[in-house]
Order: sequence, then structure tokens, then C-alpha cells
Amino acid sequence: MKLLPVEEARARMLAEIAPLAAETAPLTEAIGRVLAEDVTAVRDQPPFAASAMDGWAVRAVDTPGALRIVGESAAGRGYDGRLGPHEAVRIFTGAALPEDADAVVIQEDAERDGDAVRTPQAHSGDNVRPAGGDFQAEALLLRSGERIDPWRLSLAAAAGRASVRVRARPKVAVISTGEEIVEAPAVPGPFQIYDSGAPALCALVAAWGGTPFKARPVKDELEAVIAALREAEADLVVTVGGASVGDHDLVRAAAEALGFQPRVQSVAVRPGKPTFFGVLGDGRRLLGLPGNPASALVCAELFLRPVLNAFQGAAAGPRTIGARLASALGANGPREHWMRARLEHRQGEVWALPYRDQDSSLVTVFAGADALLRRAPGAPAAAEGAACEVLPLARA
Repeated sequence: MKLLPVEEARARMLAEIAPLAAETAPLTEAIGRVLAEDVTAVRDQPPFAASAMDGWAVRAVDTPGALRIVGESAAGRGYDGRLGPHEAVRIFTGAALPEDADAVVIQEDAERDGDAVRTPQAHSGDNVRPAGGDFQAEALLLRSGERIDPWRLSLAAAAGRASVRVRARPKVAVISTGEEIVEAPAVPGPFQIYDSGAPALCALVAAWGGTPFKARPVKDELEAVIAALREAEADLVVTVGGASVGDHDLVRAAAEALGFQPRVQSVAVRPGKPTFFGVLGDGRRLLGLPGNPASALVCAELFLRPVLNAFQGAAAGPRTIGARLASALGANGPREHWMRARLEHRQGEVWALPYRDQDSSLVTVFAGADALLRRAPGAPAAAEGAACEVLPLARA
């Protein structure tokens, strides 16, 4: 089977993905969803000149001096009148400035004496939030393809939106294969291990905007694997294990029995060489991941996440950043290598420390890592401090 470079493999996968249909979701339920429309402002924000501080609304031309107090303006309850010469209005943060007021003197700088207040010199615009200072009517606030997070949700709410159009969540079936896999709390046999890859992949699918379904582990029996693939009702079927070409690796054969058309048969990547992708006869997409947890999770970052983004109409990624090596590395082999690493911040620079043991079965290493360090195929040895490329992992 031809080993495809990572970029080419990902491009072939993404060429088979179209954004799912749009649907309307209440804003309160839109976190993590991807916008299927632009969000524009229906009015200025703030819709009036507002005070940035507690204090006194004044006409700057009347300061310094003693001013007559004629009323009060609070948030949601403004002063209903025009500010005349040598007059002041008690005002609170967020409240609208009275008409003709152009400055706010903060309360600590003023001295009240009964119905009058003495203020220092003020300048027009002091402590005033101008109308439209945040955004103006008809301004483009959020673009289609952006994922709603709490900050973008706040912006949409400020624009007066109660609901937004978003892409449907892709349904993802995750199927583990192999006689050696058992689900907790079942007691494993002498030659079995607990399933750690599928639970992590389901969690990643949910974090990346999909709706995961975890099927029961499937034994190394062709008919059982065929049945599991056939019964998986999903936009994308993800298998874990059985992706290689050994006597007990049956996923490809099972997929072929269901009309599978491969687009990627193997990838020149370490870990994750057996990763494959294609289209089943009924149109469902199938991503086959290796069984070793680290291999599966590295390839989830490189391929599964971009595929899920594409289903949702978002930028595919992944997005890497520049860093410096915190330890020297030897020359790389012919496959692109994504090493688990820890990030450190030193005097404004990001440094990446790769773990010494990169064995693809080590769950403890991935649990401690917060980045993947990319090494190009055939990269020469690199000294400590050399520039490198890393993919940060989302960690709490």
C-alpha cells in the first residue's frame, strides 16, 4: 500500500467531506457549535453615550467650578432632560449621559455640598463611552464558519440574538476491535487490556462538536466486524484497531464487504502508519485508526479533528505554532513524526520538551503531554534551542 504524506492524506479525506445541513439553535445551546450564517449588529452598542465611571455628568465648558445638581442617571433609568449651563447630574457606571453633557467627573475628584457639586477641570470625552464605541449598526460581528465559544456567545447576545443558525453536529460511531479489548468494569482475562482509546476518542468527538456513539468492542471475527460497521448509524464511522494488514486485522476486509472505496490506504506518519480512510457503499465515511492509544490519539488530532471541522463548515486545521527545542533530537526517519511533548514558557518564548519514550502504547505519556512536536520526514539532527513546530493540545 502506498504511504501518503500527512498533508496529502488529510487533503484526500477532506475532499470527501461536505458541511452538514444548517439548523437553528437557541443561543444558550449554541456553545461549541459552528455558525452557518454571519451575525450582524442591529443597532449601535452602546446605543447611547454612557458613563464609564460613577460620578457627575457635566458640560466640560462649565468646569472647574460649582455646579447645581439637577437629577440622577442610573443604568436602565436615565435623566429625562437636557443639561443646562452650570448644571450637573449624578451618574453611575453604564448610565446614559444627559443630553448636552460631554464629560464625567469621577466621584473621588468632586466635592458635594448640598444641592451643588464642585468639580475640577474636565475635558470633553472624559470617562465617556461613546455611542457605538463597541460596534455600530450593521457591523459584521461573527462570520459563518466560526465556532461559538463563551466570548462569541456574549457578542451575539450583545447584538440581540436569541438564536443562531449553526451546522448540525456530525454523528460519529466509534468501534473498538480486537480480542484483547475489554470494557471496564468487566474483569479482563489474562491476555486482555482495558479499552482506553475509544473512550478518549468519544470525548474528543464531543469536544470537537460531534455527537459520539461508542459501540461495544468487536471480536476478531469478520462477520462480527461487518455487522458492527453495517449497524453504525453515523455520518462518520471511526474504528480503533484492526487497521493494519495482519491475520487478525479485519476492518479493511469488513469494509470491502460493504462496498468500501478507499481514498487513503496508509500514511507516512509516526505513530499511525496504518491509518486509512474512505467511503462505504451507502455513503458513510470510514476512518480507520490504529489500536495503540497514542497512535489513535495522534491521528485523531491530525485527521479526525479536521474531518469533523469540515463536516461543520469550520476551518479544518490543524494549527501549529513555532517553538524552540528544550532538548536535542537525533535525525528523523522517512516518516513524519509527531512526538508527545511538554511546553514551557521562558522569557516570552515557547519551548518544547519531547518525552524520551515515544512508544505508541504509553497512555501515561499522552496524559502528561500538552503538545505534539512535528518532525519532518528525513529531518536532520537538531540541537537544543533549535526552532521547531508544535501542535498545542487542549488541556484543562
